[in-house]
Parts: sequence; structure tokens; C-alpha cells
Amino acid sequence: MQAREDTIRHYDLYGESGQLPDVMHCESIAVRSALHDWELVAHRHAHLHQLLLLRRGAGRAQLDDARFALGPGALLNVPPGTVHALRFEPGSDGLVVTWTQAMLDQLLDGDAAVRQRLARAWMAAADPALDSVALQLAEEYATRAAARALVLRGLGCALLARAARLGAGVEGALHAPPDSRLHRGFEELLEAHFREHWRVADYARALAVTPTHLSRVLRGLSGQSASALIDARLVREARRQLAFTNLRVASVAYALGFADPALFSRVFTRTAGCSPRAFRQQLDSRQAR
Repeated sequence: MQAREDTIRHYDLYGESGQLPDVMHCESIAVRSALHDWELVAHRHAHLHQLLLLRRGAGRAQLDDARFALGPGALLNVPPGTVHALRFEPGSDGLVVTWTQAMLDQLLDGDAAVRQRLARAWMAAADPALDSVALQLAEEYATRAAARALVLRGLGCALLARAARLGAGVEGALHAPPDSRLHRGFEELLEAHFREHWRVADYARALAVTPTHLSRVLRGLSGQSASALIDARLVREARRQLAFTNLRVASVAYALGFADPALFSRVFTRTAGCSPRAFRQQLDSRQAR
């Protein structure tokens, strides 16, 4: 969708640096996109979750290394940390609804199935029920009526739940590990320390459990060992850097805390099924079509 840059941009909300002041944020696609010539360059939000519903027009989207053609009714689920780029035809419109991760945790507390389906980036076709809820939410968001925050919470839950139903039918959308207190703690620590190459013992110590217990619980929930999940997180970030920046493979390795680029290549190849260079070549080949 665009030339690779030196780094991936980090935004709070489309270039804004302020925290969300509300229960959520809701705006039209046209309002923001028109300011940027209908293209939003590759970026990510560290602590924001977004649903994007295109209601009119067309465009293209990239979510990490997956590319999608967008038409009316396209629904994009963009979890925190997902690198995404968007280009719309002039005059396109729809809605973008944004929640902080903290608010999302509150709304989805205790509902592991919905959390699971929203934990991966995907595109699906919206149905009339979701479209109706999204429009109600946008209308309520624009008001200052009594009990507005409570209504927004309810409509937000309904929108997320309906999105999760649609996400259940998307290939790859259900591969996020199920919820558990220990797993969530591990995920939070992994996000904070994966570049430091913490070992399984380091995570276990921080979570006050034994390495054996941690690995057993994680394998039971996700089907993968703790060490495999650690490698997968490193490789997921590597894929983003290879897809969206022009950094050399060695530079990506150093940026991810590897002292030896050869070791990085071995870890990447073992986890991704191809070398970093082959992965980038595949992306370039797909983009050239």
C-alpha cells in the first residue's frame, strides 16, 4: 500500500497523543480520512482496540501482513498492537469505534469466548444487526443526554458481541489462547519484556509459580509451550518490522534484542516456516501483483 519506512508509527488515535476522554471514541471514516488524502499510513495503537465499519465506498486495508479489499459492509477488527494501513476511495464513509484496552477489559470481563474472538485481527462482512447497533452507538455518542455513559457501555458491549459472532466464522480468528488469570498475567509480562529475551523461568518467577506449572497451564490453554509462545511473540513483531519498514534483516534482529542475526534467522525460520528474507520476498511478490 505504501513504501516501507524506517520505523512503524505509534499513535494513540490517528496521530493524536491525548488519552481517550470518554467511554469510547466514535467518528466517521470520512472525517479523519479526508484530512489525510483518504490514506492512513501504517501505524499501530499500543493500548487501543478498534472496530472499523465501511458503510459506503471502497478501499484497501492491511492488517499486519494480510491485505484486504474493502467494500460496503466490510468490518475490520484491529486489536492493540496490530499494524494497519488504510486507503479509501474519496467519498467513502463509515464508522470507527475505539476503546482503550482497560475499558475493553471491563466490558468483556468474564467472557472468554468474546475476548478470544476479538484478540486477532480480521475482516468480516457486517450483518444488518451489527450495522444497526453501530448507528445507534454513533447517534448516542454525538449526544449529551442523561445516562449517556451507561447507554454507550451497553451499546459498546452489544457491538463487540455482534462483532465476535462474525469473527467466529473467520479463518484464523479463533487461534488466540483462551482466557485465564495466569495466562493473562503471562501475556502482559510478555508484551512488556519480550525484547529483553526473558526466559520461561523469568516469567514464572514474576508470576510466583514454577516454570513447570506455567508451561503446563499455557500448553493446556493454547496447545503451545511457554518457550514457543515467547518465540511466537518475537516473530510476530519481526513480521511487522519486515512488512512495514525498510530495515535490514540484521537491524530487525538487533532491534528485537538478538545479539546474533543468525540466531534471529533460526528462531524466525523455526517459528514462521521460512527465513526472514524469504518472508519479505513473499510480501513483495504479493504486493507486485
